[in-house]
Amino acid sequence: MEGLKGRDLLGIADLTAEEIKGLLQLAAQLKAGQLNWQCHKVLGLLFYKASTRTRVSFSVAMYQIGGQVIDLNPNLTQVGRGEPVIDTARVLDRYLDILAIRTFEQKQLETFAEYAQIPIVNALTDFEHPCQVLADLLTIQECFGSLTGATLSYFGDGNNVAHSLLLGCALVGMNVRIAAPSAYPPALSVIEQARQIASGKTEVMLTDDPVAAAQGANIIYTDVWASMGQEASASDRIPLFEPYQVNQQLLTHADSEAIVLHCLPAHRGEEITDEIIEGSQSRVWEQAENRMHAQKALLVSLLGAD
Repeated sequence: MEGLKGRDLLGIADLTAEEIKGLLQLAAQLKAGQLNWQCHKVLGLLFYKASTRTRVSFSVAMYQIGGQVIDLNPNLTQVGRGEPVIDTARVLDRYLDILAIRTFEQKQLETFAEYAQIPIVNALTDFEHPCQVLADLLTIQECFGSLTGATLSYFGDGNNVAHSLLLGCALVGMNVRIAAPSAYPPALSVIEQARQIASGKTEVMLTDDPVAAAQGANIIYTDVWASMGQEASASDRIPLFEPYQVNQQLLTHADSEAIVLHCLPAHRGEEITDEIIEGSQSRVWEQAENRMHAQKALLVSLLGAD
């Protein structure tokens, strides 16, 4: 994966299909203990949003490959007092080897990438969540042995996870369906980009009919109905999103061997029932673990050998 050294990952489509497959292969090897890659690099975590899985998985991944992690809490640094992003970016570029950013606006991430020469990784923005989807694809590959031709159906808000799933699935030759209320679709630009990537070889579906989306699907996927920063509208969204709940009735329309994924945290009883997230078809905990393995592969690839 020498070709990724020094690159940025601002969105999943920054990678080619072959690069994604290479990352997944590397992640599987690292997970199995087949490789012992060591570095002496420093990863900065600049997180404007709360985090459990992303913060811990990036930290553990970096420690396990011999690197160090610095938590750049915005509340404890000058960035929290209004220092211009372009100034912060140029300073951190001289201290760190790689920087993962979890923030609201995609534009802020792009500004960091413009003014810093080190690799910048999207650890989540309101527009995309590429690291999550790398873990999702790793989990699907582990379950089915292959990604090609599998059908993933996502139910809920057309949010950042939906965007990265649309693009990531199209890149690796999967069918992808998004079932969302008509008032909360994914960005049209992302749907069009996914369809261009798929080039008619695989399905890219947007529908407000959850049953149609679930029909014969191999992977049933959901996320919270209101993401971070949208808490004020959460109660208003519930009546619109209730038909998209991942429950036993919805699963009857999917393939009998279908698996269930959720990027977490989950609001049990809203977008997914306890019965399903704790059920035999759930692969949610394997999916969460794979955040660490997929990100470890990404770090190794972006940093290269010492």
